[in-house]
This record gives sequence, structure tokens and C-alpha cells, in this order.
Amino acid sequence: MRVGTLEVDLHLPVSHSLKDKRSILNHVKDRVRSRFNAAIADVGPQDLWQRASLGVAVVGAESAVLERVLREVLAAIEQEDRLAVLDYQIQVD
Repeated sequence: MRVGTLEVDLHLPVSHSLKDKRSILNHVKDRVRSRFNAAIADVGPQDLWQRASLGVAVVGAESAVLERVLREVLAAIEQEDRLAVLDYQIQVD
């Protein structure tokens, strides 16, 4: 069994409150969960309106498959026009 993780640092320029931030992140998290069946959580600063970090985890048998899935998750997150990806890290163990 292999575990793949993705940590994505985000900037949310259109967010003007914690409510805006939560709305954007919930939308992204719901899309990732339903499309990729991946675990995803907000793991970053909770009190900053325009910054966030998402952690994504997937489990599988082959490292190459996990890497591909995590890159697809990253691409799906980047499609959200209300945020910008500042940095990301993919790790497969």
C-alpha cells in the first residue's frame, strides 16, 4: 500500500472575510472529494482571510498512479478562478 500527499498553499484575492474564504474552500474541497475520492482538509492558517493551505491524501497500490491522481487534483484546484496556487508539494511514500 502506498500513500500520496499533496499540500497546496493558496492565495484568495477575492476573499474579504473568513466567510468568503470558507465558501471558496468548501467549494474546492467538495469538488475534489466527489471527483477524486480523496481526503482533503484545510490545514493552513485559520485566521487569515486571503491565505490557505489544503492537504490532500490518496491511497493506492502504485506510486505512479498516485502521482498522476495528485497532479490531476492540483490541476482541478488551479481551475478555480477565485484563488491562485502559490506553492505545492507532492509526496508519495
